[in-house]
Amino acid sequence: MTRPPPHAAGDLAPAGELGPDGELVLIPMRWWHVATVAELEPTVFATDPWTAELFWSELAQGDQRRYLAALWRPRGVAAHDLAAIIGYAGLALADDGAFIQTIGVVPRIRGRGVGARLMIALLRHAGRAGARSCGLEVRTDNHAARALYSRLGFVDIGVRRGYYQPSGGDAYVMRARPIDTVGYAALLDEVERALPGRVRQEP
Repeated sequence: MTRPPPHAAGDLAPAGELGPDGELVLIPMRWWHVATVAELEPTVFATDPWTAELFWSELAQGDQRRYLAALWRPRGVAAHDLAAIIGYAGLALADDGAFIQTIGVVPRIRGRGVGARLMIALLRHAGRAGARSCGLEVRTDNHAARALYSRLGFVDIGVRRGYYQPSGGDAYVMRARPIDTVGYAALLDEVERALPGRVRQEP
């Protein structure tokens, strides 16, 4: 599968603006979100940020991709409140496998479970789509992200040297398998119950 190098922003850094009384909303990423997400990208990933063109190319893959945007207390029609976007994530589907393409949360919001909720939503979508496993790559020095993935059942299966370009950073290859079982669904439910706040997902 040809794809740009994935991203993984940690979700265990000091908490930011989120309070206990607000609502997190997950929506499908649409074309009108790309400019805003691309503007956030360098703040989420100081090294090797994606361009707007890369996001466009991902969304152009149709049903082979699933991209979500996370919004905090959106006003009016959630899908059109661009200022409320605080995170995003993407999934690729191929045959009976899935792959996390990117996941990022703006720095001031990390530590409130936004990344975990995005991951859980994508993993559930992958299972419904027929995927039996899910893989990802993560920088070897991104300990927060690796801790999150481990909670979600991912294990290390290899290392890719110089994977991230142009920085030349190394990546761990991680995989969760199987993800289409009752037991894995129960794991996702358990992780989700431990997260703060509440979430609403729009189709």
